[in-house]
Amino acid sequence: MPDLGDALLIDGDLFDFWFEYGSVIPRRHFGTVAKLHALRTRGVPITFVGGNHDRWGGDFLIHDLGIAFHPGEAELDVAGRRAFVAHGDGLTEQHWSARVMHQVTRHRVTIRAFRALHPDVGSWIAHQLSRKLADNTRDRAVLDRAERAQAQYAQQLLGRRPDLELVILAHTHRPALSQLPNGRAYLNPGAFLDGGRYAVVTQDGVELKTFQ
Repeated sequence: MPDLGDALLIDGDLFDFWFEYGSVIPRRHFGTVAKLHALRTRGVPITFVGGNHDRWGGDFLIHDLGIAFHPGEAELDVAGRRAFVAHGDGLTEQHWSARVMHQVTRHRVTIRAFRALHPDVGSWIAHQLSRKLADNTRDRAVLDRAERAQAQYAQQLLGRRPDLELVILAHTHRPALSQLPNGRAYLNPGAFLDGGRYAVVTQDGVELKTFQ
């Protein structure tokens, strides 16, 4: 685990699928969970904002790992900056089916019904949906539109909210950094699994990085 900074902010979709039951967590992500536990043991604070693949966290992440987990958007202090942080799904969706999926998967009734399924059945369903959603992440036209829509959303939000210094979004797998006057910025760190992309935020500035 590299020593990247004083704290770690995960902006969704760390897991291909994460859903907590009362006494069950996804087995396939044990290695990742172990790394998170190692970081917490070293005293590194971790904040996790859920994405469209892993917004259904709960007691295990919060109480067993000691992670500050937010299932949706959150306003946080990031290196002394007031930041709006969201994974980005549902904010700028370009297709009606994606908007419907966003609403359905967040609904309390859907979550309760899914939790009633056997974990193996639920995991199978989730991975079938994940494979279909992956097609959109390979569609350049879809990603181009999403990238532009996110940048516009961030700029409009910063325009409405002078108290915000930073807007952090993800979801598109496209790294982006727009520096605005007075040190304000819009940041999309990109996807770590797509070229090792990440970002570093300090009191001095915001940087896009590539893990070597």
